[in-house]
Amino acid sequence: MPPSDLPRLTPSPPGTGGSPFGVVVIGRNEGERLRRCLQSVGAAGARCVYVDSGSSDGSVALATAMGITVVKLDISTPFTAARARNAGFRRLLEVAPDVSQVQFIDGDCEIMAGWLDAAQSFLDQHPDVAVVCGRLHERHPEQSIYNRLCDMEWDRPAGQASACGGIAMMRAAVFAAAGGFRESLIAGEEPELCVRIRSQGWKVWRLADSMAWHDAAMFRFGQWWLRAKRGGYAAAEGASLHGAAPERHGVAQTRRAVLWGAVLPVTIVALSLVNLSWMTLWLVYPLQALRLAVRDGIGDRRHRLRAMFYTLARFPEAQGVLQFWFNRLRQRRPRLIEYK
Repeated sequence: MPPSDLPRLTPSPPGTGGSPFGVVVIGRNEGERLRRCLQSVGAAGARCVYVDSGSSDGSVALATAMGITVVKLDISTPFTAARARNAGFRRLLEVAPDVSQVQFIDGDCEIMAGWLDAAQSFLDQHPDVAVVCGRLHERHPEQSIYNRLCDMEWDRPAGQASACGGIAMMRAAVFAAAGGFRESLIAGEEPELCVRIRSQGWKVWRLADSMAWHDAAMFRFGQWWLRAKRGGYAAAEGASLHGAAPERHGVAQTRRAVLWGAVLPVTIVALSLVNLSWMTLWLVYPLQALRLAVRDGIGDRRHRLRAMFYTLARFPEAQGVLQFWFNRLRQRRPRLIEYK
């Protein structure tokens, strides 16, 4: 049974070029970021649907004034990005039933000039690829360490990939056939969808082309912590869905988080209660960061920064994993983990 009930589409013949495409934008209280996002979409002349998840800052009025089709999610049902994207996709098919490809983008991003044409052209020329993404750039990496970490996180090699992020262009028929995003997921819905799409024989591809600007607006350590915690939650839930061989989705990340962020700290504290000399075991964390920095190139300041936070992230990730396990044990409905 697919995760969501989406209309079934007949795929357009690949390789013909010029396939019609549309854009789904999701957001909540993005303010000026949303204006820039919608303007970037409008500049490309794409058909667009904006899905609003309970904004109180006039986002709906802004999008309406710009001539964008708007979907307002029912606030009686918990919000998830997955639910918003699926709702936008359904509405897009109503206003533009001929679309062959759909670009998903968040309201805090701006599509770069040329990306939509490049993505569309790539899908038209590669009939075995269902999902294509490009290089996402942080708009203000100089404003905080955390923004800079985001920008480094998105700097990944071009070529065939296992998953994409929330900003990507997909074949509409493949997306619909897969059932779209799993609406119950509060995070990690994109790689989970890619697992299902790849299981049907399709490929996911990352291009070297610049795709969009992103405005993380992370200026506090607490924001970074929540974002890492959300990553741990997503990994644990992904492992629960697709952790079996051969995919092993989310398993390695979950194990790393639990080992470094929970088991090892608890063990060190317990041993230290018996003999304080065991406190020296805490040195394993800076040594691990040093090892990672040396592996990536310790002479580069970016690598040193990434190694330090990569190691530190195990603590909030473990918190996210434990929260997922607790919710599952108690059969509690998950709540969004938002960092801004």
